[in-house]
Amino acid sequence: MGRADARRAAGSGGIRRLFTWRKLLGTFFGLCLLVMGAFAALYLYVDVPAANAQAEKQSNVYKYSDGSLLARTGSGVNREIVDLDVVPRKVQHAFVAAENKSFYRDQGVDLKGTARGMFNTLTGKGKQGGSTITQQYVKNYYLTQDQTVTRKLKELVISLKVDQRMKKDDILAGYLNTVYYGRGASGIQAAAQAYYGVDAKDLDVSQGAYLAALLQAPSQYDWAVASATGKKLVKNRWAYTLDNMVDEGWLDRGERAKLTFPVPQSPKAAPGMEGQTGYLVEAANQEMARQGVTEEMREAGGWTITLNIDRKKQKQLEKSVDRELESRLDRKDNKVDATVQAGATSVDPKTGKVLALYGGVGATEHYISNATRRDYQPASTFKPLVLASALENGSTTQDGDLIGLDTVYDGTSKRPVVGSDIPFAPENEDDVSYDSPTVRKAMDKSINSVFAQMVVDVTPSAVKKTALSLGVPDKNFPTSPAITLGTMNASTWDMAGVYATLDNHGKKVTPAIVKSAEHRDRTMEPVDGTGGQVISRTSADTVTKALTEVVDVGSGHEADTAAYDAAGKTGTSENNKSAWFAAYTPELTTVVALYGESPQGGTQVSLTGTANSGRANGGGFPARIWADYTLGALGGGSDATFDLEGVERGETTVTESPSVTPSQTPSPQETPSPEPDASSESPSETPGGESPSSRPPSESPSSTPSETPSAPEPTGNVDQPPGERPVGDPALPGQ
Repeated sequence: MGRADARRAAGSGGIRRLFTWRKLLGTFFGLCLLVMGAFAALYLYVDVPAANAQAEKQSNVYKYSDGSLLARTGSGVNREIVDLDVVPRKVQHAFVAAENKSFYRDQGVDLKGTARGMFNTLTGKGKQGGSTITQQYVKNYYLTQDQTVTRKLKELVISLKVDQRMKKDDILAGYLNTVYYGRGASGIQAAAQAYYGVDAKDLDVSQGAYLAALLQAPSQYDWAVASATGKKLVKNRWAYTLDNMVDEGWLDRGERAKLTFPVPQSPKAAPGMEGQTGYLVEAANQEMARQGVTEEMREAGGWTITLNIDRKKQKQLEKSVDRELESRLDRKDNKVDATVQAGATSVDPKTGKVLALYGGVGATEHYISNATRRDYQPASTFKPLVLASALENGSTTQDGDLIGLDTVYDGTSKRPVVGSDIPFAPENEDDVSYDSPTVRKAMDKSINSVFAQMVVDVTPSAVKKTALSLGVPDKNFPTSPAITLGTMNASTWDMAGVYATLDNHGKKVTPAIVKSAEHRDRTMEPVDGTGGQVISRTSADTVTKALTEVVDVGSGHEADTAAYDAAGKTGTSENNKSAWFAAYTPELTTVVALYGESPQGGTQVSLTGTANSGRANGGGFPARIWADYTLGALGGGSDATFDLEGVERGETTVTESPSVTPSQTPSPQETPSPEPDASSESPSETPGGESPSSRPPSESPSSTPSETPSAPEPTGNVDQPPGERPVGDPALPGQ
């Protein structure tokens, strides 16, 4: 063998000696130990982090009383976290069958899938790789959606730890609540609503299988926008999911054979704050704040808030305002019509539940809710409270007669009150005087001079005490004879509570809009809408008796019908800045108000000339809205009648003026029409002066409005049956 051959042999042997199988095996194990050591170090180094902010964001869900969706608000994420036991078991299994059949058996990771995912990321071949449900949960809840090797390694380590520390059901719940389903829906509850219009608890297995199949490619598999190929693929994956359920023993083969593909509903825009929605949501938020749920607590999201609002009654109220008011206004070209604001609150007098609410033309167009604002005066809707206080306190006239429905007063216009240190001489409507009217006639005609004297007879402080107990807010509440004209501030919400208390035979009624407010971590105690007796049943029922006559033969006759039994009072504030109708049936109490509000700055202005109808009054548009709404809300009418007790209490025998009795009060015309000037009318034909007033709430739905300075106490007010006032009649002196 030559030297060259020898050198080659020596070289070959050297290589063999360098790469012996022992050395190769040692190197392999060394590398394995190195990787294991690195992984062990990584395992120790990487801890389970706090949840990422996005994963914990939830919307607040607002629902009507029947459970149907009203709105979602809050974090900007359409998510409502639900417990796993809310989701039907078969629907849970559908997700496991679609995404990770071995979920209940594995250790939380798929090493092959993770390796494939990292390789794809490194080589730029795509972002997809196999991941378990645990890994997807970790990615969504703890990490980000970044596609990097570092994130993949963290996902692997954290998934192992999460699988060790958490129960499988908790992991599955977290996954279902964090994963994105398309249509702006994060979490299974939002997805169930977005695709099938139901809550997660009402999903069936077929629908659940579709949602599970959707996760692979939400944008491509959404049936509403999917291509023919996309529809084919998602149907195949839906079938694959169900077949896997059969294989795992989670679905009976016979049941599987009967299932058909559940085509989802068409996409709908997420409910916004347009129309009445914003007013309803803000009224609920204000009530939650009063019950201790701070804005910070609410803004964190995750609340399910069910309102007492009856969806049908709410829609009826909106229709009634549109039909009886908005359809008659020319907001674009008529300067007066452009100032008109309407508000209303409707309450169940037995429970206090707010069944319907009208806040204005729309929450995105008119910020302040006309249902809850408190910057207008309730005007003559306050007069029944003066009578209630007189009855409750057993008050007498200056002549010593017990005050009751047939007590006789001096009805002279501008008559100075007797017995008061504060002088007051209010003018009656159209400056008409009445010859010894009874209290019931004074209520029918809203005679200012009678109720001004009655306040003095009862004392302003006693009247205020009664009013506060009934629910009038203690705000800008004077203690002078002028309170008979409703010169304090209140809202339709407030006055609905007051009149509901009268309707409820004197037992306190507090309007409540929130039926329940629930959160995973806390709940809110709802408002108790009913309370104890604040005035006697006899006093309340006697006032109701008087108010039934206002509807039957007085200024509220627009609401009179044989379809239901009703009691109510109109009110019109100084210079026609507001017009009210507060009334009730045995089953429903509703207060409607119109306000004159300048589009520039919200200054209070006159409603005179609204829809070219002359002077505004509570017996006009407010009464007609009330009547239309009540008829519809009661399903066309009701046989319920007022169960009145003791209405004779406090009544006196008329001896001072036998010629003047309630029977002399003529029934008003059925439809409004211009009447002769006051100078040609007899006192018995012209009503005194009711006063619809602007509506003010206890809490402004959007925010508490800035207080509008109260006008000087008026010397008269302007309520009366429609048609009995000359069209375009100027405001009364002093108003």
